[in-house]
Amino acid sequence: MVKRPGWWGGERVRHGRPRSEREPVSTAGLLVRFTAAGLIVLLSLAALIAYIARQAGIEQASESARQVTYVTARGVVEPRLTAEVVAGEPAALQAFDTAMRRYVLQGSLVRVKLWNESGKIVYSDESRLIGQTFPLGAEEIEALRVQGSASEVSDLSRPENRFEIPYEKLLEVYVGVRAANGEPMLFEAYFQYQAVTEAGQAAWQRFAPPSLGALLLLELVQIPFAWSLARRVQKQQRDRARLLQHAVEASDAERRRIAGELHDGVVQELTGLNYALDAMRLGNPTEGQRAELIADSASRLRGSIGSLRSLLVDIYPPNLAEEGLASALAELAAGLERVGIDVRLETDGAEQLPPAAAALLFRAAQEIIRNVAAHSGARGVLISADRSDGVARLVVDDDGRGFDESRLDERSSSGHLGLRSIGDLLAESGGMLTVRAAPGQGTRVEVEVPV
Repeated sequence: MVKRPGWWGGERVRHGRPRSEREPVSTAGLLVRFTAAGLIVLLSLAALIAYIARQAGIEQASESARQVTYVTARGVVEPRLTAEVVAGEPAALQAFDTAMRRYVLQGSLVRVKLWNESGKIVYSDESRLIGQTFPLGAEEIEALRVQGSASEVSDLSRPENRFEIPYEKLLEVYVGVRAANGEPMLFEAYFQYQAVTEAGQAAWQRFAPPSLGALLLLELVQIPFAWSLARRVQKQQRDRARLLQHAVEASDAERRRIAGELHDGVVQELTGLNYALDAMRLGNPTEGQRAELIADSASRLRGSIGSLRSLLVDIYPPNLAEEGLASALAELAAGLERVGIDVRLETDGAEQLPPAAAALLFRAAQEIIRNVAAHSGARGVLISADRSDGVARLVVDDDGRGFDESRLDERSSSGHLGLRSIGDLLAESGGMLTVRAAPGQGTRVEVEVPV
């Protein structure tokens, strides 16, 4: 918790850490989170694919059982449904049973039943069921009536299925058939359900390696991109932190500069003017002395007003959208002329700039011209602004004392933050700042902003 003096004389309390002091997210941390999220999604998709594949396999196996039963009913059962079989004659049923065991009851097909319309079981490989009558279900009656087919998981609690209990779970498929005399009947085949689930499992095992391999490969391919993205995020965090630090330092420096200019300029001028006017009031000057003092005071007041106007331009820049960049640069040039520096202003190409580009050029011009006035010792300055080839360009070229370019970073680290802050601001906006200087040969600063 940080405490700061409040405007009412008490303390202002702020909870938590400032944003700039928070620990940056590490690249490894971001990558671990991304990879973990990817693995969670991968496992979820794998589970979903497994479920869908198994269900598809089960459905395919069930459809295969229906097809086998249909072919068996039409090709094996129906041709052998003689009048004697329908009538339940023992010899005919024995021959029918032999055919069923030889051609039908094999593999996962473990039980067959043959029903007539009244629900009587005419034949079954379980001989104890032959001759018994049970009510037919709605789907069975419909299949018998339209000579269609259907399937379902067998209900082993029904009386007619009591001998299938040892098989635990069965898939029953029924197909409508006709006897040789045209009587509609129902052929029912029972398949071990384990074979159906095994078919589903086999389908999943065939489908799993390519599908999961593709998902895993996608995850592995994304990791380098995630690493690169995490590095870029970290770089942006560092850049924002650096820009914030520069902004704070530049703001402090700006306040100190304004306070210094007011103290050393306008305040001193007004103090001197106050002493002079007091001396005139208390003394007995001649008319000529009075006129000379009034003229000198007016000149000093005009100079103070000009200095204050320059500070106002620094503190609250002009409305570039209404007045334009050329007018704003003319105000800055006037400030140089007031301190005795000749200025050549070329701004014919600075009109119709986008507001964002004009604001960046003006902010850069403020800092560069301030440095010219304070440090260059120049007698003349060229200020030009133009637009060409999609770039807005500002050039400030003075004939002052210059400096060693190799010491530019040293000057920034020692407290001269203006150009460094402007350079960072321009870089963030896709622009560029170039400084060319040499001792005794002046300084040329070029600013470029995309438009």
